Amino acid sequence: MPVVMSADARQVRTPNGLMTTLASPTQGRAGQVMWRVDANPGMEGPVHAADRELVWTWLAGGAVVELGGERFEVGAGDTMVLPADVSRQMFADAEHGFVSIVVAPPGVEVYNPSGESAPDACDLAPKGTDRTVPPWMA
Repeated sequence: MPVVMSADARQVRTPNGLMTTLASPTQGRAGQVMWRVDANPGMEGPVHAADRELVWTWLAGGAVVELGGERFEVGAGDTMVLPADVSRQMFADAEHGFVSIVVAPPGVEVYNPSGESAPDACDLAPKGTDRTVPPWMA
């Protein structure tokens, strides 16, 4: 079905926030994946990389994004292109968190750039040198 009703959007809660799949090959038969990120205030995301480009647009709140050794402060209305295979980590605004929309090609795999898992990594995070497609991107 080409229309994904809000009541049918797939939601995945992570330790860092709520991921809501808005469209994907398995939801709306889309040729791209689009999801919403509602990041918890003060969230510190894991260091990771993706094997394809992702485009993030912030709708509310703010974040610091560490990308390839550089730090970028972003907020509502800002868009950031995160290139493939570059290490990244996000830190949400301590008071408000952030809300973003993300678009990516289907089948994006995320992985640990160092090949090592953080000891406190959640069950959804890639382990060791594994690559995985997060459920909100399926």
